[in-house]
Amino acid sequence: MAGARTWLLSQLDAERGRWMLWLPVAMGLGIAVYFELPSEPALWLGPALAGVAAVVAVLAPAGSLARAFCIGLVAVSLGFGLIAWRTATLAAPTLTRPLFSINVQGRIADIQRLPDSVRVVLESVRLKGNNVPPLDLTPLRLRVSLNKGAPKMGVGDRLLVLANLSPPAGPATPGAFDFQRVAWYQQLGAVGYALAPATVIERGKPDGLVRSIDALRAELTERILKAIPGPAGGVAASMLTGEQTAVDKDVAQAMRDSGLAHILSISGLHIVFVVGLVMGFVRYGIALVPPLALRVDAKKIAAVIALAAAVFYTALAGAPVPAQRACAMAAFALIAVLLDRTALSLRLVAWSAIVVLIAAPESLTGASFQMSFAAVVALIAAWETGAGWRRRLHERAELSRHRLMWRGLAIVGSSLATTLIASIATGAFAAYHFNRVSLLGVVANLLGVPLTGFWIMPWGLLAMLLMPLGLESLALVPMGWGVEWLNKIAFGVAAWPHTATLVPSLPGASLWLLTVGGLWLCLWKRRWRLVGLPVILVGLLLGPPKAPDLLMSEDGRVLGLRDEQGIVHVASARTDKFVSDAWARRSGQEGARKWTASAAQQAAGFGCTTGLCRWRKGPWRVAMVSDERRLAEACGSADIVLSTVDAPGARCKGPRLVIDRRDAWRDGAHALWLDETGVRSETANARRGDRPWVPNSASRKAMPVRPPGA
Repeated sequence: MAGARTWLLSQLDAERGRWMLWLPVAMGLGIAVYFELPSEPALWLGPALAGVAAVVAVLAPAGSLARAFCIGLVAVSLGFGLIAWRTATLAAPTLTRPLFSINVQGRIADIQRLPDSVRVVLESVRLKGNNVPPLDLTPLRLRVSLNKGAPKMGVGDRLLVLANLSPPAGPATPGAFDFQRVAWYQQLGAVGYALAPATVIERGKPDGLVRSIDALRAELTERILKAIPGPAGGVAASMLTGEQTAVDKDVAQAMRDSGLAHILSISGLHIVFVVGLVMGFVRYGIALVPPLALRVDAKKIAAVIALAAAVFYTALAGAPVPAQRACAMAAFALIAVLLDRTALSLRLVAWSAIVVLIAAPESLTGASFQMSFAAVVALIAAWETGAGWRRRLHERAELSRHRLMWRGLAIVGSSLATTLIASIATGAFAAYHFNRVSLLGVVANLLGVPLTGFWIMPWGLLAMLLMPLGLESLALVPMGWGVEWLNKIAFGVAAWPHTATLVPSLPGASLWLLTVGGLWLCLWKRRWRLVGLPVILVGLLLGPPKAPDLLMSEDGRVLGLRDEQGIVHVASARTDKFVSDAWARRSGQEGARKWTASAAQQAAGFGCTTGLCRWRKGPWRVAMVSDERRLAEACGSADIVLSTVDAPGARCKGPRLVIDRRDAWRDGAHALWLDETGVRSETANARRGDRPWVPNSASRKAMPVRPPGA
């Protein structure tokens, strides 16, 4: 043990220059621990722990491992306290029940153009109709999908629309994506859809910088879609303004299957293109004026202008997490250029992560944050590791007579290696969040990324410069040609067999192991970092958790079952494609099927008739009721009853277990596992615990909310 301790301390001391890289990891650990808690912690806990750790750090010897460890504890505590404080400060009213045929009036805060409709986010909301909540319980913000005939409108306009509203949806099944948590941090208290054409009752101007940028984004998106009609226009808009909602559904699916979906999200790729193009244009322009080039540092002037362009581009895109990360990295890299320091390093990534976590700590749990940082950390770590190999290869190429051929091979090889490393680094996170892995993304990226960098983005940048003159079509039209070719690449690669595959949901432990193993492998520099490889392997080998046998949606209207082959079926009169697809996807299946009993099952008395489905697994007889008139029949012949209608104990006494729609309304989506020994039941709300974004939780009731106008 003494020898192991000595070896460990020697390794850590040798990696002293890399200790700082673990600072954002410690912050992220504090945030992750907060989200794993079963109940809401006290607001004073994080600052108190940070204070204690800071005092111990000051008392520890300077430069010692003990001080470094205490500084890490300070970062963990700060991350924990920061996300707890942000959760409390963003508390806002949320609808507690659906509202039908309500007059909704509000100021447009954001416009999202879908391929077949328009979606608006309204603030300063007023509701009129039957049983509307009082003003102090009216949502601060809500989102409404409008019909195709939506009027011409802009950010800042006041809109009136007749709509159905409902609270933000919870997880489709315990452990699934939690939109209610996302909506909490966006202060989104309701979602809905219009029943009639909307009316602009007052034209307004957006107030403040953020609203002005939102209005500019909406206007530019509209002009792009006008200049480039069809599916290509939606892709062009997503690349220039970040408005992904305009992307055609088939195109988006092809992009995901082919591994090109990252091109649709403004991230490092786009920021690098913008920074590179702006720096190139500025430096070349200065070089064309010899008297000016001799008197100024063209590189540093170009860096300042490129930084301004990157910030503007990020703000215009709505500052999504990948763009925040890329902009922060670009800012640190360009500042390093101004200070004559190395621009590409993991320290730059670490500071970028700290900035993003301070600005939006809740982003840590999102796929966007995890995948973007995983790709960048892996790429820079690989770049650092291969420095000696690249130098030797470059020296050999320079001495060769076929220098141009070697340079061409180097470009192709670098592109191939970059795509391969990024795909490996993000593949597990994609599997965890989307249950989908792209197997041929290397091929698509090898074709699509150069096309984007050398044709699409230069024309896009020129179009942005021509926008004030109204001449953007001159550049958008050739940009659209490139986007059409990009779409063809996506559809072509997606059509190949085994391009993408669905995988069952990974357990949460896999995500922890993959993250820890990947960080250990990439952030350290000595050979002991290879310990991260078996940790990653264990994370990948952990089998998916056992899928539930019976399912009920959170509104109590959709029932599902998983047959002996593991295939998910809908076994209720009502279907919901979003919910049923989520159930199937978590089992590694493309879409749920409508359950139809086999001939043998029908002969045994199982199958579906009007309003009632009968099923059996082992000793358990299951009845799924969708018609109140069949409830008594189901209760008299089944051990387990799932009912989309009210089934109180007084009306359904026979079964061992009865779950009806009131249970779903109270506890969220239900999942049941059946075996010879008994039945295990889990609900979405119980899985999430006593947290503010969970309806009817004690912490939500205890947390003061900010009413409209406060």
